[in-house]
Amino acid sequence: MNELDALFHGFAIALTWYNIGMMVIGIVLGIIIGVLPGLGGPNGVAILLPLTFTMQPTSAIIMLSCIYWGSLFAGAITSVLFNIPGETHSVATTFDGYPLAQQGRAGEALTASFTGSFFGALVAVLLITFLAPLVAKFALKFGPPEFFAVFLLTFCSFVGTGKDPFKTIISMMLGFGLAAVGMDTVSGELRMTFGWSELLRGIDFLIVVIGLFGLGEILLSMEDGLAFEGKSAKINTRVVLETWKKLPKYWLTLIRSAAIGCWMGITPGGATAASFMGYGIAKRFSPNRDKFGTGQLEGVIAPETAAHASGTAALLPMLALGIPGSATAAVLLGGLMVWGLQPGPLLFVEQKDFVWGLIASMYLSNIAGLIIVLSTVPLFAAILRIPFAIIAPVIIVVCAIGAYTVHSAMLDIWFMLLFGIAGYVLKKLDYPLAPLVLSLVLGDRAEAAFRQTMMGSKGGLGVFWSNGLVGTITTLALLMLFWPLLAFAWRKLRRSLGGDADSAA
Repeated sequence: MNELDALFHGFAIALTWYNIGMMVIGIVLGIIIGVLPGLGGPNGVAILLPLTFTMQPTSAIIMLSCIYWGSLFAGAITSVLFNIPGETHSVATTFDGYPLAQQGRAGEALTASFTGSFFGALVAVLLITFLAPLVAKFALKFGPPEFFAVFLLTFCSFVGTGKDPFKTIISMMLGFGLAAVGMDTVSGELRMTFGWSELLRGIDFLIVVIGLFGLGEILLSMEDGLAFEGKSAKINTRVVLETWKKLPKYWLTLIRSAAIGCWMGITPGGATAASFMGYGIAKRFSPNRDKFGTGQLEGVIAPETAAHASGTAALLPMLALGIPGSATAAVLLGGLMVWGLQPGPLLFVEQKDFVWGLIASMYLSNIAGLIIVLSTVPLFAAILRIPFAIIAPVIIVVCAIGAYTVHSAMLDIWFMLLFGIAGYVLKKLDYPLAPLVLSLVLGDRAEAAFRQTMMGSKGGLGVFWSNGLVGTITTLALLMLFWPLLAFAWRKLRRSLGGDADSAA
């Protein structure tokens, strides 16, 4: 009951007109940041952080966290409407969100994604409210072996659920190759830079994503003849309510994705890994798994719920341990230190007003965020009515601006064009893009975790079964990896047993 009393006190702090105004401003700024490819929540929070130095710490952190919530909500907008992820975690949303928009169901896809995001955040905030001490202790159990096991499980879930495991593996290997470009994070040696100093920083994930999904889709549309009329996008309150009526049948997907997101946020695996894992697991257990990628509502709900749960849960280790669970949490951590606050276990004792005011604002800001983004669904969906011949050049310009703003380098624009052509070719050859993007995002982190584990165990692979936690995760990963072979062997065994029974009869 102490948590409830503290939470009510936090609501009293958060529910002032000034703090409510900061929430609304932060959410609107976050939405603007989220729909601009290449900017993203962490960059947006970092850019606007100096504006809050003159504020009270509670008001400042409320505004900055609301920028983060807004960017998480808005990442789905461009993913659904234009197949261009506004945020890195929204890549998985494009797989089914964009096909839904092409079918004239943009409002339904956006409503489902926003509602899933809200549910995931709500579960994560409840976790922060009531389980902070226990979860903080659990996070301390994760070392390099556990991190690598989580990454391995994410990779293997895509191999086990893909239509063609061999094409999935080839696509994943391309991503690993791109992730290896640049400076080795462990030894400091240069890899595959070919004498170009611009490649020292590696190939940025956002450049690849903008090219593969943004320009690649435009090239495919040009091949089809560029439809010179806009799509129908009749959106109203009835669409929102009808979509909500459909969501209860996906209750298991919502709960499972929220659990995955909370886990990945606390450990920390990150919102991007959480969204991919949420999508892969939802596809694995869905009765309509073969239809994923063609416009399944479940394929939008799962990644958005997991990503928002992860993004919210990442604040728990930051507050309780001083360990940021995401890039945005790291920026917020810097802000806390500027304001003279030291994150850690003592923060809950010495700065109760600040901590519980922030937690209370998480509930309020996510409710406000849901209301704001749902009320703007008709506006966003109406964009599809614009003729594609007009909006395609705008998309190309936005992609170029997004690519340039990542590092302010012209080379990134050329890379964007190159990956746009690559995306077109891979789609024509029916190679999945999701495994490539996933391995590019997590490849260097997985490699660093694996090499640290091997150095600690002197090359012994038994470390991945050295305790119950890492052993369970590693075993699940291997089961997912070999699932296609196990399923094939099981079907063959059943056929042979059936044939023997028929001959005996």
